[in-house]
Amino acid sequence: MQLPYFIKTPAVAIIGENCYTSLIENLNYTDVPCIRYTISKGLGLGIVAGGAIVKVPQIIKIMQAKSAKGVSFSSYVLETLACVISLAYNIRQHNPLSTYGETFFVTFQNLVILALMLYYTGKSAQAVVVLSAFLVLGNVLSRTSDFTQLDGTVVTTAMVSQSALALLQASTIPINLFSKVPQIIENYKNGSTGQLSAFTVFNYFAGSLARVYTTMTEVDDIIILSGFLLSTLFNCILAMQMGLYWNSGATPAPVSAKKGKASTEAKKKTKKLD
Repeated sequence: MQLPYFIKTPAVAIIGENCYTSLIENLNYTDVPCIRYTISKGLGLGIVAGGAIVKVPQIIKIMQAKSAKGVSFSSYVLETLACVISLAYNIRQHNPLSTYGETFFVTFQNLVILALMLYYTGKSAQAVVVLSAFLVLGNVLSRTSDFTQLDGTVVTTAMVSQSALALLQASTIPINLFSKVPQIIENYKNGSTGQLSAFTVFNYFAGSLARVYTTMTEVDDIIILSGFLLSTLFNCILAMQMGLYWNSGATPAPVSAKKGKASTEAKKKTKKLD
């Protein structure tokens, strides 16, 4: 089966010439490796597209409330740190964009959320410092430069060596896990998820689950796979908390307010009697 050129070109770019020929032109639906690869690519692109908006509801919720109550600042700092390291590692490894593209969007949205959290607590100067620190870190980790030696050999140099970056990438596993812990504790203590966005939490869980599949299919890297497996577990806990505390809000104390009102009225009555 032949598809129009404007459809064929992006399809070949996504799944490759061999799989396109096998699945589309030859209709060979017994080609399991190509089917798995195509599913992985589809999931990967879906995750990247979802990553572009996954934190937008959280941003809107904070801006509407002019507060980030219930959202853990330390969780977002740790998560952003892990994202910056992972982004640099994947870029340096030349991994397919479909396997990590959402990390770029999530990093950007996390920086916006961190800035809002600091801004709404009157710490605008700290917001500038935090944003600048993450941007500089990302630039240092990902930057490489090529130069040609006298014998014509091209040598790539970097401010941070590939082996050091691999160690940092391995460190993102505990960082990612610890980034979830403060939020889980915050939810448990409050008996509520506060300004935490349900859309963000459930999409994070679904995305990390899909990432396990795409990583197993497209990237032969046990460090990245281990990170996604453990991240899925902790995102599952957050999703369960979101369901558990669905109708719970921060419980302001209306009782104490009523008591205060009652005592005020009692005082007024006493004054009248006097």
